[in-house]
Amino acid sequence: MKGADFMGNNSENKPDRYINIGIVAHVDAGKTTLSESMLYHAGAIRKLGRVDHKDAFLDTDQMERERGITIFSKQAVFRWKDRTITLLDTPGHVDFSAEMERVLQVLDCAVLVVSGADGVQGHTQTLWKLLKRYQIPTFLFVNKMDRQEADREKLLEELKNRFGDGCVEMDMQSEENRESLAMCDETMLEEYLSGGKIEKETVKKAVAARKVFPCWFGSALKAQGIEALMSGLCEYAPSAEPLPEFGAKVYKIARDPQGNRLTYLKVTGGQLRVKDVPFAAEQSCTGKVNQIRKYSGEKYELVQTVSAGEVCAVTGLEGTYPG
Repeated sequence: MKGADFMGNNSENKPDRYINIGIVAHVDAGKTTLSESMLYHAGAIRKLGRVDHKDAFLDTDQMERERGITIFSKQAVFRWKDRTITLLDTPGHVDFSAEMERVLQVLDCAVLVVSGADGVQGHTQTLWKLLKRYQIPTFLFVNKMDRQEADREKLLEELKNRFGDGCVEMDMQSEENRESLAMCDETMLEEYLSGGKIEKETVKKAVAARKVFPCWFGSALKAQGIEALMSGLCEYAPSAEPLPEFGAKVYKIARDPQGNRLTYLKVTGGQLRVKDVPFAAEQSCTGKVNQIRKYSGEKYELVQTVSAGEVCAVTGLEGTYPG
């Protein structure tokens, strides 16, 4: 693995459950900066990169660094609390939305980043419709709240007007926020009326059913609200129930600098091992798994096995395609 500023996880201490989170946004909302800040706070990188400094951890392509935009989807793995999270950063520019849409198919949930300075923009609305089409549980992070023009109350009102009353700020110390949350779902309302509080598992089910869209406000550049967002993701993000039989969904095909063909996939059931022939029944797909790579930015860890819920890239397969 090249590079030395990625601190890998101890594979022997992996938890049983994984969360695959996609970061999506209108271009310039601060999506890559948010990804960078989350990785830094989790200890996955030692130095905060910036798009304008051309050293962002996930903008690995030379063209991305020169233009200051994300063109290709990337992933990074980090631990927060007791969860292993795979962060999938996607292009924000509308010209590369096909790349972003392919990634949506393997997400457990998404974080939609909204610019506090600009509010809900045209492509933000398009992304919301895509997330609804794929029925992806969605969290909202309103970024750039350090800007003078950012008005918290007006922005929350805009989110509710555009995306529905399920957009609720997740500060449960506030009675007003608890009331707003209770109004999103009958079960939560019953719990709130009977005891004045709502159980975490009940909220989690409402998030999975897209009845609640938890909101956080902060500044990725100034490291405000990042840890609250990450802790909220660990508490409320659903992860898909694994299937008993082996299954996997391919979402991206690429080549590494040495020309090796990479099949990026999410394991949906069972396990995938080195030397497996996963597509024996599919005539158009051939080959056996030579390597299993778990990427974080440009760097990767070689593993022998991946389990349900994990995202990886494998070498040795031919004929595979997204979807």
